[in-house]
Order: sequence, then C-alpha cells, then structure tokens
Amino acid sequence: MTTSPERQPAPAHILACTISRDVQAFDLLIEDMEALLGEAWGDLGFEDALTFLGQPDAASLEFIALAIDSEDEDNLPLLGQVIARATERGIKVVLIADDVTPASLHKLLRGGADEFAPYPLPEGELEAAVMRLRARAEAARAATMAPPAPETVTLKGGGDGVLIAAQGLCGGCGTTTFAVNLAWELATVRKGGAPRVCLIDLGLQFGTIATYLDLPRRDAVFELLSDIPAMDGDSFGQALVNYDDKLSVLTAPPDLLPLDILSPEDVKALLDTARDHFDFVVVDLPKTIAHWTETVLTESQVYFALIELDMRSAQNALRLKRALQSEDLPFEKLRFALNRAPKFTDLQGKTRAKRMAENLGIEIGLQLPDGGKQVQMAGDHGLPLAKQAAKNPLRKEIAKLAAELYAIGQSDAEAA
Repeated sequence: MTTSPERQPAPAHILACTISRDVQAFDLLIEDMEALLGEAWGDLGFEDALTFLGQPDAASLEFIALAIDSEDEDNLPLLGQVIARATERGIKVVLIADDVTPASLHKLLRGGADEFAPYPLPEGELEAAVMRLRARAEAARAATMAPPAPETVTLKGGGDGVLIAAQGLCGGCGTTTFAVNLAWELATVRKGGAPRVCLIDLGLQFGTIATYLDLPRRDAVFELLSDIPAMDGDSFGQALVNYDDKLSVLTAPPDLLPLDILSPEDVKALLDTARDHFDFVVVDLPKTIAHWTETVLTESQVYFALIELDMRSAQNALRLKRALQSEDLPFEKLRFALNRAPKFTDLQGKTRAKRMAENLGIEIGLQLPDGGKQVQMAGDHGLPLAKQAAKNPLRKEIAKLAAELYAIGQSDAEAA
C-alpha cells in the first residue's frame, strides 16, 4: 500500500517588504512586521530592492518599510531611487529612521515617502501608519467614484478686496475657528451675488484650516511660497482649493516650513494678489510674531486680536501693546475680540472683562460667546458651524459680524 506525500502549504503571499542595510539592527521592526503580517513579508538590501521593485513580483506589495540610521545618510541618492521606484509601482513607503538628521528626513519625505515613524518604534506605531495608508487608499478609491473636484480656482482680477487678519494672543483662544467661520459667513452672506472670499492660512508650521474644512494640503502651496517673485494670478489660483464652490482657500503647506521662508515683500505681494482677485481676504496668522507680521498689520483694514478672560491673555496683550507702540506701529488698528465671553447673566464675569480692558487701556470691541462642544465637533468633522450647528451662539455672533463687515464694504464701494 502506498501513501501519497503530504501536500505542502503554499508559500505566503508577500504583502510588504523591509528594506535596510541590515534588518537585524531593527529588531523591533521585525517584531512589528511579524505581528502585523505573519509570514507575508520579506527583507531586502538597498541594491536588491531596486532590482526587485522593477520586477512583476513586486506588484503584490502593499508597502515597503524603509529602515535607515545615521550610517545610511551617505546613501541618500540610492534611498531616493528606492522611494521613486516604489512610488512608480504604486507601492506605499513607510520611512523608519533612527538618529537621522532633519535635513535628510525632509529630503526623503519630499522624495515621496508616505509615512514616517521614529526608531525605536513606539508601540503600535507601524500598525497605525499602515492603517493610515489603507484609509487614504480607500478614500482615494471612493473619490474616483465621485465627480472630480476642480483642481484650480479660476480667478478674475481688477478687485480691491478688504483684508481682514486674525491673530490669537494665547494658545487655544479660537483664532482659526473664528477665521474659518468668518470667511464662510462672508462667502454666504447673500444667497445671490455673494462676495468672492479667500481664506489664507499663514500658519506655515501648524496651520489647521485644512483640517477644519477637510481640505487637502497641496504641494502647489509650497511651490507658490518658495518662489513668490514668480507668482502671478494663474499660479496663485493653482495653489487654491475650493470649499463647496463658495470659498477659496490657501491652506498651510503639507510640510513644516520656517516662518522666514517669506519676507515682508513676499507677504505683501501675496496679499496684494489675493486682494486683486477677491472682495474679502481673511488671513489666519500664527501666534508667533514674525518679521512680516508688521506687513499684515499695515496692509489690513481690520486686524482682530483674540483674547480670553485670563491672566495669560492680559499679559500678552500688554506686551504686544508695548511692542507696537515702541516701534510706532498702528496699535489702534487692533480690534480686540474676547472669546468665550461671559454670558449676559454673568454680571461678575462682565465686571472682570470691563476691569481687564480698563487696566490694559484697550477696548474690547467684540465679545464672542462660548460655542461649547459643537465647535470642536464642527472642526473634527471639517465643517463650518453654519453646517454643523447653525443655531450655535458663536455661529450667530460671527454671522452678525460678517453681515456688518459686508455692509461696511458695500458702503465704501458705493462711496468710491
């Protein structure tokens, strides 16, 4: 009697691959790959990876984990070729770096790496990165089923827009919420013949307007900011994205940029171009005072300074007042807005606000009520308050302000 040989299991389908000089130097990566994929992954060196990524077998890869340390910084051109080859094949790249300089990381990320994780890997970080890659891939597939959004904004020149700036004097005082919702209310202030509105995020490092409106951060923004002297109406329009076909937005760039990438002359040119094509330009400024903040202050028609009813706001308002007055800058242009202002029935809070203004020698011309959890929910969902919670008290106050600003703009236009 003969027995048939046992059937051997088919080799595991390779879904991912680590690429490194020596994978044994990244033992935590090995553990995470095994936990995430079992045996469905492989390992390659840099040179072998270039060859393999050009072969048909590489089509099964979902992602590669490119693991590097300080010794690999001499091979940046080769690493860039690996990333480029993977990108050409539609394979996602997770960059895992141990003791690598920021300049090298920036170069590789700009070269096409999709995710970054430091080594030693925090617990669950590799899985989280892969989940983000899969979520973006699913969103991209869903987007192909929907009507394509316009890639650029068509602009018409010849305008003389009103420039409105907003700057927070302390962290978490709601400046971006204010700027986003003010821009939206201006863009929808009339059902027919609404003004053209542009919202600009000058928080070049941590600006979150893109998050608050669920918009993509585009490389075209970085290209525009990197060469402002070459900017014209077409390149400016290509950097903008539309929100709901009513609001044009210049988001913060995809990567962190130093604030001094822009000179005062660059900022003036950017603002002039925006004003030439829009009726209202709303600028969300970083909390940091940059060397071009004076330019925005000088050029703006309205400059909102957001504060809260606390000691940090009072101290920062006083410091800003001293700084501007010492340089003979137009401090009187600042319109102080008190966010999370006391309710009508909070007499004690209203007394504190009045005393704060008197002690600082300022006038609080705008009091914004506390919008509560609905404000955070609207930001998390990427929606203006008018869409998320139209009856929210903060939304009502901002809508009232937008109507006032629009009316003033109309009066000035008629007088001219």
